Amino acid sequence: MGLDTDTINEISRNIKEVYNMGVEIAIVVGGGNFWRGRSGKGMDRTTADHMGMLATVINALGLQDALESQGVPTRVQTAIEMRQIAEPYIRRKAVRHLEKRRIVIFACGTGNPFFSTDTTAALRAAEIDAEVILLAKKVDGVYDSDPNLNPDAKKFDKLSFMDVINKGLGVMDSTAASLCKDNNIPIIVFGLNEPGNIVKAVLGDNIGTIVM
Repeated sequence: MGLDTDTINEISRNIKEVYNMGVEIAIVVGGGNFWRGRSGKGMDRTTADHMGMLATVINALGLQDALESQGVPTRVQTAIEMRQIAEPYIRRKAVRHLEKRRIVIFACGTGNPFFSTDTTAALRAAEIDAEVILLAKKVDGVYDSDPNLNPDAKKFDKLSFMDVINKGLGVMDSTAASLCKDNNIPIIVFGLNEPGNIVKAVLGDNIGTIVM
């Protein structure tokens, strides 16, 4: 639990390599390493989700610090205002940062309880006209069952959004999948544990699972 400096620095080096290719990058961070809403047993769901949103801010600031220590300009924008430490999310300002070659890190999810950071990624991608969502996970793609529990789990190379929704695959929640489907935003699901996978995903290498 908490921040792993080595992991953050490795991720930042990958992101910097992509940044140096001239790619515009916006990042949605989760907060599960600190808090997951469903962990608050017996707790009011809205309160638990707000705690999760605050956890994403810690990760966003940690990632910003790691990137800027490597000379990459960044801005953190939060869906819940906390002006002393980050900008409030404003779509036009986020787009302007991207145009000025700054990486934008989105924190606090959508600012609303009951919505996942997957949904946030889909929403922000639609708002800033992103070409693709790179969905970094602990597993190296989408499987028909949990590969950690089932050694015979089958990995998919390509799926449609309707496959994800109808089969109840655990890649993302149905709200996020529907948003991407409606806005024609493809998703590449890949494993973050393999060094260099972020760069490989951007270059179009055959890794993970494509959902479109």
